[in-house]
Amino acid sequence: MTDHELTVAPDAVEDPGFAPLAPAAEPTTGELQLDDRASLQRVAGLSTELADITEVEYRQLRLERVVLVGVWTSGTAAQAHANMAELAALAETAGSQVLDAVIQRRSSPDAATYIGSGKAAELRDIVVSTGADTVIADGELTPAQLTALEKVVKVKVIDRTALILDIFAQHATSREGKAQVALAQMEYMLPRLRGWGESMSRQAGGRAGSNGGVGLRGPGETKIETDRRRIRERMAKLRREIRGMKTARTVKRLDRRRSGVPTITVVGYTNAGKSSLVNAMTGSGVLVQNALFATLDPTTRRARLDDGREVVFTDTVGFVRHLPTQLVEAFRSTLEEVADADLLIHVVDGSETFPLDQVAAVRTVLGEVMTESAASAAPPPELLVVNKVDAMDELARAELAAALPGAVFVSARTGEGLDELFERIRSEVGRHDVEMYVTVPFDRGDLVSRIHADGEVQSAEHHESGTSMRVRVPAALAGELEEFARSAK
Repeated sequence: MTDHELTVAPDAVEDPGFAPLAPAAEPTTGELQLDDRASLQRVAGLSTELADITEVEYRQLRLERVVLVGVWTSGTAAQAHANMAELAALAETAGSQVLDAVIQRRSSPDAATYIGSGKAAELRDIVVSTGADTVIADGELTPAQLTALEKVVKVKVIDRTALILDIFAQHATSREGKAQVALAQMEYMLPRLRGWGESMSRQAGGRAGSNGGVGLRGPGETKIETDRRRIRERMAKLRREIRGMKTARTVKRLDRRRSGVPTITVVGYTNAGKSSLVNAMTGSGVLVQNALFATLDPTTRRARLDDGREVVFTDTVGFVRHLPTQLVEAFRSTLEEVADADLLIHVVDGSETFPLDQVAAVRTVLGEVMTESAASAAPPPELLVVNKVDAMDELARAELAAALPGAVFVSARTGEGLDELFERIRSEVGRHDVEMYVTVPFDRGDLVSRIHADGEVQSAEHHESGTSMRVRVPAALAGELEEFARSAK
């Protein structure tokens, strides 16, 4: 196959302008978090770093002026350009300025320099002409590819995985989120450790170099081996901490289970509008930002449906194409919220160019979580919700409706379709409800309150023996009411 190169101007990410339908006068928690993220900004042009440093080991890792590079191995040209536009959005979310982007068409990435030696030399010319100080590759580079490409372009090279990890490190706020991100970064960094010249073997062997006696002479433990050992020890400590946090999360989840309140987990591609939809449905003020991976820590909010039933909405971390394996492993305890849910609301960005590709990417990650999770024997039902319909034309909406039968089309910004969404949620969470006739004694007012809170009262009459009701309640509550059940008249 003849290699050829396409130059892509990264697309700007559209601002959907999401906000809660009825913003409160006081700043919400999400607004305060958004202000905190914007409180520290870089000032360009004030760096005193030497301009003639070319050894990449001595250069500071900066994501300010970057050139993107990708390999187009399959799919259409439009899909390849969309992938690069997504990489540009990731780079901008990390705080960098995208100067240029290039794609090379080839059957597979080059084993040595990712894009081939000739194209790597051309990439070096682009770096020099644009004044970039970082190259970001749209793929996960091996340690050898990373080193070889850096030697050619003479600037820092990072891959897609490192970029996503950097965004997660910036956006993590909770103790558990920070620990999970740190674990993922160490898992990624461990096989990519590099020494500085001869420092990899600068340690003496044995007790004191050649004076250690028989069997103790030699180079001893090198500096890079010491670093790896310390990283492994730190990773083991983080895993223990995360397991402890998982226990607390499991206890809270069991408490919600015992209360009989249905749990609805919101999942979807990053920046699909999940947090905006949670705000629109619950009136809460969770963080909303037009950025990729704005939400990392799961947020749980209670809401009451029109029939009086309480439900719990959990907003989760967004997914992305080729989500790093390290992140899936580190965030597994958080993703278990998905396996334990009574209903999954899968939010799809209808304004995207290839929404079906995003649906496939999310389902791939969900499949991995469901396969390895022992919390649930069967996956919860999925309700597809196409968001941002206010930014879609009629043709795109019709095509997506044909491709995703049964999906609900909504706009978290305008409120369109929310009534239909609530109706579908009521239908899904009530699919296992039990209809029964009960006579509850007057001294069990607690059960009557729970029936009104968790179920639906279809009729009620008061008699000397208590309150006779025709109710529709969750299966867990039906078991408690069994002793008061009676046959229908």
